[in-house]
Amino acid sequence: MMSFPGLKTAIIEGDVMGGTCVNRGCVPSKALLAVSGRMRELQDEKHMKAFGLQVDAATYDRQGVADHANGLASKIRNNLTNSLKALGVDILTGFGSILGQNKVQYGKGNTATAKDIIIATGSVPFVPKGIEVDGKTVITSDHALKLEFVPDWIAIVGSGYIGLEFSDVYTALGSEVTFIEALDQLMPGFDPEISKLAQRVLINPRKIDYYTGVFATKITPARDGRPVVIELTDAKTKELKDTLEVDAALIATGRAPFTQGLGLENINVVTQRGFVPVDENMRVIDAKGNVVPHLYCIGDANVVEQVTGHNHILNHLSVPAACFTHPEISMVGLTEPQAREKAEKEGFEVRVAKTSFKANTKALAENEGEGLAKDIKFAVHAHPTLSEVLDELYKAAKVDVEAPSPARQAVSV
Repeated sequence: MMSFPGLKTAIIEGDVMGGTCVNRGCVPSKALLAVSGRMRELQDEKHMKAFGLQVDAATYDRQGVADHANGLASKIRNNLTNSLKALGVDILTGFGSILGQNKVQYGKGNTATAKDIIIATGSVPFVPKGIEVDGKTVITSDHALKLEFVPDWIAIVGSGYIGLEFSDVYTALGSEVTFIEALDQLMPGFDPEISKLAQRVLINPRKIDYYTGVFATKITPARDGRPVVIELTDAKTKELKDTLEVDAALIATGRAPFTQGLGLENINVVTQRGFVPVDENMRVIDAKGNVVPHLYCIGDANVVEQVTGHNHILNHLSVPAACFTHPEISMVGLTEPQAREKAEKEGFEVRVAKTSFKANTKALAENEGEGLAKDIKFAVHAHPTLSEVLDELYKAAKVDVEAPSPARQAVSV
């Protein structure tokens, strides 16, 4: 990416190229979700019959599914490596750490100097205290993506993006799922109206039950013929509420920054809950509040623009998010409650536009009329496509205040 402005670029990689996304995240998870989507459709006899199709009982080969996910990750990783080499990027192998300003160490005593350094070490699964991960029956997403077995009953701790996507995979492959959510509702980070619809479509019709308002304070892996044991504690009273015995548990409580061992102490930088402090231009800030010259912590394209001399401040609300369940959920910007809270504080009016997929030609052609879109203001749409729903929103939305170009506004879907 940074080779395009003409900079001499090197990447220090301590594991395998591609990091979390290619090897333990976006890529293999989408391969598993592609399988779950097809299985779910083939298993829906009523859905198939509506198309005039008859399908015998659909089955799957677990190892074949796992090989598909692993093979895709390998392919993308190799393509990425070849692309970097073709762009003239040097790949330096070994764990990297900062020795001082403009100087890093990698591998077994190798050093390199650079005008600018970007920290881009990514994240690892976050595992709360009291949970014992054995990588077999108590697992994180890193383990689950290998699909080494499909449990009859799996508890998923956390109902965010990671938990929802894996519930889609496991239920399509025959597992029963129990969600364990610390907050009072499932999918707490989503727009409440979207969460309500998602629960009706993604949770209620499937072999999924759930606990809300409880912590999984202790999880013990299966051993000596005993199942996985989960102790549930009331989030408010902190009293033991229930005990579950399941075949497996997936810890989907989010991710934590991977910043240990980076040598940040050599430049007087102190992390905050593992996060590297930066200013609005992604420049690293030391313990005294001063900018560390020529050191950045990754901020998407913003970092490249800063390094190449083009000043740009990234609006993080403009970064979209997606949950690749069946059906999918996507969003960008504030939820409706967040927008209304902001409007009340800053003195402006919020208007909400909504439309449904139930009258959309493409959705009805696929017998997939369930769906809702909210707050979209600017788009161009072909016919017939699912995005025509967004066009209806654009036509319905009314804005009473002067604002920058609609294309630059944060919206929520």
